[in-house]
Amino acid sequence: MQTLLEIPRRMEVITEYKGRGGRVAAVFPIHYPRALFRAFDILPVEVWGPPKVEARHGEAHLQSYTCSIVRGGLSFILSGGLDVADFIVVPHACDSLQGLGSILIDFIKPDKPVLPIYIPRGARESDINFLAEEFSSVFARLAEASSRSPSDSEMMEAIEREEKADRFLGEVFQLRMRLPFSDREFYRLVRAREYLPGERFIELAQGALSQVNGDPRPGIPILLSGIVPEPMEILNAIARMGGVVAADDFACSGRRLYPAGSSPEPRRRMAESILLGPPDSTRGSPIEERIGHLRRRVDVSGARGVVFYNIKFCEPELFYLPSLRKGLKDAGIPSVVVEVEIGERLSHQVKTSLETFMEVIA
Repeated sequence: MQTLLEIPRRMEVITEYKGRGGRVAAVFPIHYPRALFRAFDILPVEVWGPPKVEARHGEAHLQSYTCSIVRGGLSFILSGGLDVADFIVVPHACDSLQGLGSILIDFIKPDKPVLPIYIPRGARESDINFLAEEFSSVFARLAEASSRSPSDSEMMEAIEREEKADRFLGEVFQLRMRLPFSDREFYRLVRAREYLPGERFIELAQGALSQVNGDPRPGIPILLSGIVPEPMEILNAIARMGGVVAADDFACSGRRLYPAGSSPEPRRRMAESILLGPPDSTRGSPIEERIGHLRRRVDVSGARGVVFYNIKFCEPELFYLPSLRKGLKDAGIPSVVVEVEIGERLSHQVKTSLETFMEVIA
């Protein structure tokens, strides 16, 4: 396999962006308007429960059954890991994240604005209107904090740039099996979308796509579903067992292959893009849509089974899990569930479950 293109680290990108006068927003999962922040010259950098953070800093403020993304994220804040950020953004993707937003606003009160974003649980006309209004509120907060007010034309310019980056992300996913990268290298590439400016991600994606070849990568094809591929050790384990990740249903990546919006009004256009994206448990998508989406992804990719790579205590995923597995079973698609904590190594139990599953579907 070829060596993946050079991908800068988060802190390198942050330092460079701030060095030229830009600001940075630390953004918690999952859905938010990238273009809105970029129109204010604010770089959104996502926080997915940094894996090397000492979780004890946040445990005094959270229940023991809070997911490790939130526990790790709060610990990161309290240990100074987000001091470089100018804003903290907390979309309400679940009860734990909503609780985190409340803790930051009402109790801990960091020395920077905390911006909550309420994501509706549907994609009806009323939901799109609601989210557009949410984005208007965020716009007002950013305008107040920055003394700037981007015009609609400036907003649309930022939106079109991010839509272009999303198109390239979709193409990378579509051609993933013909890219000469390991699964771990592939996820380093697509997860660079979490912090690279859209224009730089486009360049990175173009460089990767220039290496597409005609031979699909060998291995037992599987679909990975969950919130985020952390710890990334799972990808090495799959490769050692002869597997290859042929399809993706992660909230951090595959569920954020957003279509372009159609409205000429910037805030509504961003709302359309998010709410018309792939079905997602954190947006309350109907179970039937989630089942149908997984079945289609399996059919298109040729995956022989689905691995649900779940973060412990992730309520949105756990709520859907029994119905999703039944829907897959009814379609003759085997699945397995493994549960992990961000920041911990894969347990022997997880490796054994995964190895047994791979032997069954081989």
